[in-house]
Amino acid sequence: MVKLNQLPSITSKPKKRIGRGYGSGVGGHTTIRGMKGLKARNKVKLTFDGTKIKKSWLKRLPFWPGKRRHKPLTHREKVIINLDQLEANFKKGQLVDLKSLIAKGLLPKGLRRDQVKLLGRGKMSQSLKINLICSKIAREKVLKAGGEVLKESLEKAKETQKGSKKTKVKAKKKTKKASQAKTNSKGKTKK
Repeated sequence: MVKLNQLPSITSKPKKRIGRGYGSGVGGHTTIRGMKGLKARNKVKLTFDGTKIKKSWLKRLPFWPGKRRHKPLTHREKVIINLDQLEANFKKGQLVDLKSLIAKGLLPKGLRRDQVKLLGRGKMSQSLKINLICSKIAREKVLKAGGEVLKESLEKAKETQKGSKKTKVKAKKKTKKASQAKTNSKGKTKK
């Protein structure tokens, strides 16, 4: 026989809302929160560690390497390919560039041309057309085998650009000095 205390409940009472005045039946408007202050009025951030900066958690964190120094894309590590790999995977007269190396599976996808460099390990017996950055030894071996390097290495091009910039700056300085000397000489003649 089922007793009254064993009957399942078929009604659900709403949860009592705390801190909504005395009419709510559970305390007044400051229930759980205390009387005054920041915690009584609103929430405190988890990261708040007092108003003094010296003891804050931000000051206790270590400096990030390269903070405020955004490294340019030229600082990416170079992927190295050697002549013996080209000898094994390419035939005479073929073009060796970034696309062909990715197609043969020698390089991963998503690289730029300035990230790949050809070095001179191994022998070169085939004449290949190479469109990559090459080391000096690799270039010599390719040319000796009858191949050709289509573009000069970007590093050499950068060096020449730097040199040309320096010469332009020197030329500007010389023209400034010459113009100053002329004005000085004109001033002396008028006196």
